[in-house]
Amino acid sequence: MPKYVALIYSADVDWSQPEFAEVTKDYSEFGEAAAAVLRGGQVLYPTTSATTVRVSGGKGGDVVTTDGPYAETKEALTGFYIMECADLDEAVAVAAKIPAAWDGAVEVRPVLEFGA
Repeated sequence: MPKYVALIYSADVDWSQPEFAEVTKDYSEFGEAAAAVLRGGQVLYPTTSATTVRVSGGKGGDVVTTDGPYAETKEALTGFYIMECADLDEAVAVAAKIPAAWDGAVEVRPVLEFGA
């Protein structure tokens, strides 16, 4: 069965803080309801904890790092789920139940498994 990643774009906040307990409860409920197709997933720390890595000049070039996210946006990549679904239609139906879809966005992409 094909795998899909659901990339979660939502407010760039620290989800471990108590003021987000209600929303994290929604995610827990989603995880329980979608357990049959979920194969993994994680929440990410805010983009302030990110380090962006680039290699100038291509392969073998100088490594250049920048504190912070790749791009400044209203919504940030805040987590993801790996889903194993029959097809894209099922993956979209599951993604529509992820709380971020209600006030942010969820990007669904097929996973290309190397060596499979």
